[in-house]
Amino acid sequence: MENITGTVTGVNGNLVSVHVDGSVRKNEVGYILVDGKRLKGEIIRVGNGTVDMQIYEMTQGIKVGDRAEFTGELMSVLLGPGLLTQIYDGLQNPLPDLAKKCGFFLERGEYLDPIPNKDWAFTPVVKAGDIVRPGDTIGTVPEGLFQHHIMVPFGLSNEDWTVVSIVPEGVYNVHDQIAVIKNDRGKEESLCMVFSWPIKKPITCYEQRLRPNETLITKIRCIDTFLPIAKGGTFCVPGPFGAGKTVLQHMEAKNADVDIVIIAACGERAGEVVEVLKEFPELVDPRTGKSLMERTIIICNTSSMPVAAREASVYTGITLAEYYRQMGLSVLMLADSTSRWAQAMREMSGRLEEIPGDEAFPAYLESVIASFYERAGVVRLRDGRTASVTIGGTVSPAGGNFEEPVTQATLKVVGAFHGLSRERSDARKYPAIHPIESWSKYSGIADGTKVEEARNILIRSTEINQMMKVVGEEGVSTEDYITYQKGELLDSAYLQQDSFDPIDAACEPERQLRVFNVMYEMIKQTYALDNKNDIRTFFNQLRQQLLDWHTIAFHTEAFDVQEKQIKQFLLSKSCE
Repeated sequence: MENITGTVTGVNGNLVSVHVDGSVRKNEVGYILVDGKRLKGEIIRVGNGTVDMQIYEMTQGIKVGDRAEFTGELMSVLLGPGLLTQIYDGLQNPLPDLAKKCGFFLERGEYLDPIPNKDWAFTPVVKAGDIVRPGDTIGTVPEGLFQHHIMVPFGLSNEDWTVVSIVPEGVYNVHDQIAVIKNDRGKEESLCMVFSWPIKKPITCYEQRLRPNETLITKIRCIDTFLPIAKGGTFCVPGPFGAGKTVLQHMEAKNADVDIVIIAACGERAGEVVEVLKEFPELVDPRTGKSLMERTIIICNTSSMPVAAREASVYTGITLAEYYRQMGLSVLMLADSTSRWAQAMREMSGRLEEIPGDEAFPAYLESVIASFYERAGVVRLRDGRTASVTIGGTVSPAGGNFEEPVTQATLKVVGAFHGLSRERSDARKYPAIHPIESWSKYSGIADGTKVEEARNILIRSTEINQMMKVVGEEGVSTEDYITYQKGELLDSAYLQQDSFDPIDAACEPERQLRVFNVMYEMIKQTYALDNKNDIRTFFNQLRQQLLDWHTIAFHTEAFDVQEKQIKQFLLSKSCE
């Protein structure tokens, strides 16, 4: 194919205008040649003989007249064995390898192979003469805890292909030919373990898309019981800076009932990204007792990196998630933070001189965010297996204002909203999810009617608390004061968890249901108490008993004894 070239005609920050000598298309990858470096970019607008490119590197030194080269390929990632445990930038450069090559300060224009050049023990699952289609498995290799499926490249035409030949079981390099397939027209394709796929094009090599109806267990009581997430669903975590969004994501990544975790640190401050890189290898996977990194991929793009790369990091993350979904695995994709991605979009839109929308964000902000979250879902593969991609994105609204455009655009498309409260985080309430303002469209582990009743108690308790701030305890009735104490008890002894306690930090569903039923019994109970001091003392004692209960291992005699004591204590003050 003829190489298309061009000449730089203008530079505006990360936006470079190029006069093109030939035919190119939107989202095509190109390079600007400057100071002996090839700076990678992507075409984002095509005009009459000119194109606008967003450059994923620092653009210092680019000047009018510099040469540009176009590849004819869309912005893509390489897919194959060896992705797990890797730390990439938004362009899928392995950062540890890049650091070894460049030192402490990464150099622009350096692009390394994202797939480790190593040998794998390949086991074929098809034979010569079998019919396959794009996305079908032709063999497997062991990758850590999983069998990595070697598949027919997704980019081939969606038709029947006949396996002409396939290598026997053995050890092969990722770039070795392992199979040859042929279609009905006689066209042959040579396959290896690695192939590429455009990041902005969803992978759709499945039989059917299903409705998410299975609860994704996170072992966080507030979420699993009151604000559940579904496998293959979507959720967002908006909140002011410092409210605990990143910490909450760490706990979800560690305890969530998924096979693979992919984290896209999109535009976060360098210090926070460094924390992620330090802490994740130290997080112990409860499944295996080994490092959580064995089933994790991290994509880093800090706020000090070029803004255009933020978009690439988000799409790179979701493409890798869809790739592992195609293997029949459940994947959790966490994007932190989509606000920084939106800010990058706003900056590039301003440089393109597009008509702005609310708060100068581009008018197409909602559709871009929606198209990202729509790539989540549960699918049935052609071999009958089901798999899922769950997407959770954090939003960082300035001042915790949930009315700003990014939060509102996100709320229109997600299935669960876990809004973090500055007031709760300042009060050291973990997690700082506001139980009343937040919501979920999915079904949780507990009975929906009971959960709604408990939620109503929380709402009523908050109302009474606001009233008492004006009139004092003396201004409310005994009945209202008991309702207030019930809500406070539910908040402090169920919705909050001690992340430093090895038992309470992760609460399995069976235990949650056991505790919630006791809590429900507590809020439905009518108490023979008519003195506010007695009421306060009773609920404080009850609270302490419940907190002690949370620190006792499940399925032990001590756990059952403590439960019995709590129930007896409840009955001691009951009217019944």
